[in-house]
Order: sequence, then structure tokens, then C-alpha cells
Amino acid sequence: MSAAEQKTHAAAAALEYVSSGMTVGLGSGSTAEVFIRQLGELVRGGLEIVGVPTSEQTARVAEESGITLRQIDHVDRIHVTVDGADEVDGRFQLVKGGGGCLLREKIIAHASDLMVVVIDETKLKGQLGEFPLPVEVDPFAFTITAKKIFDALRASGIAHGDVKLRRRGDGLEPFVTDGGHYILDCACTSIPDAAALSDRLLHIPGVVEHGLFIGLARVIIVGEDHGARVMEL
Repeated sequence: MSAAEQKTHAAAAALEYVSSGMTVGLGSGSTAEVFIRQLGELVRGGLEIVGVPTSEQTARVAEESGITLRQIDHVDRIHVTVDGADEVDGRFQLVKGGGGCLLREKIIAHASDLMVVVIDETKLKGQLGEFPLPVEVDPFAFTITAKKIFDALRASGIAHGDVKLRRRGDGLEPFVTDGGHYILDCACTSIPDAAALSDRLLHIPGVVEHGLFIGLARVIIVGEDHGARVMEL
């Protein structure tokens, strides 16, 4: 079965965590968009929820699906956030940010009562690091920040970490996040201690946020060929 079908199964299972009256954080990325479109079907059927988008693209998909949206500054509670991930390990640690929305995704996840992560089987890993770790940085002096990030990778036991500026699809101009920042993608191969690396990165001036989500996810839903596997902490 294709990854697209597994994503559909995972998204459908996540709907069980949503009920009328909730404010729902809406994640970014392909699996999150599948969930948003399925959620929109329920809204058209009478489900009453408010969505808080994690990106401008998410907001567009949600509006197309008929979901009422509010910005995070205009809500006093987010009951649940449903989002995807680029990698998930057995400790419910995540790598996110492949789509470039990691800062807003983390802000909304941290503000939520519950974070539910929807993935296909390919995203489940024994150890994080196969997917390049995104780090969102201020454009000012980003080359100096990149050198400091490289040093942090080495200090965290990542011997051959390669730090590259993410560029737009044309390959010429830097990719710019919704918040106006750059992203540095770090090819780590494996991350032996995600918590230690997180701490080192956050102490670097110029780093706005990184794609390691630690201690945030409470439910992981893995789409499979004939349904979904739900894992809860």
C-alpha cells in the first residue's frame, strides 16, 4: 500500500481526538493536510470546532475545507494539535521542519493540552537523524550561526554533520519561513542524544528554534496498510 493511503488511515484515526467545542491546532505538511481535509468533512456535517493554523499554507487548506480559523493570539486554549513529523523515535521524540514551519508548529504544540502526531510507517525510526535536522535562524550573520551549529553537532557526538542553507525551489534564493527567517538543514545521519543537542542549539545566538520536538507528543498514530496503530504515552 502507498504512503498516501497510510497517511489517510492515520489522519482518520486522529479524528477520534476531536469533538465539538474544541479549539484544534492544525499542523503543516502532507499528512496534516490530509487530516485537515477530513476534518473539514466533519465540519460540513455539523462538527463545531475552531482551528489554529501553524502556517499560511495550512490556513489556505483549512479555509478551502470550510474550517473556521483564529490566530493563536485570539484563543485562550488549544485542546489538541494534530501534526505530522519527518521522523519519530521510540521515545516519542520528533524531527520536524521539512516544510519550513517548525517555529510556529512548536509554539502551537507547546500551547496545546495534547499533541497528536500522524505519520506513515516510513517516518518511524530507531534513532533520529536520518532526515536532515532543520534549524531556523535569523538571516543576520547566518554564516557565523552556521559555524556555531556545526560546532554544536560535533560536541553532541555527530562526527560528520553537514550544515547547508535551504534554498527555494529555483535553487538561487534562500528559503524564507513565514516568520522571515532562514533554515539551515543539518545532515546528521544519527543523533545519539537529542536532548543534549537541543540544549546546545538553543544557546547559540541567532538560532530562533530547531526541529527537535522533545516532550511534546503524547500520541503517535502510525498509518498502516489496513488501518492505523495508535501509541500513547
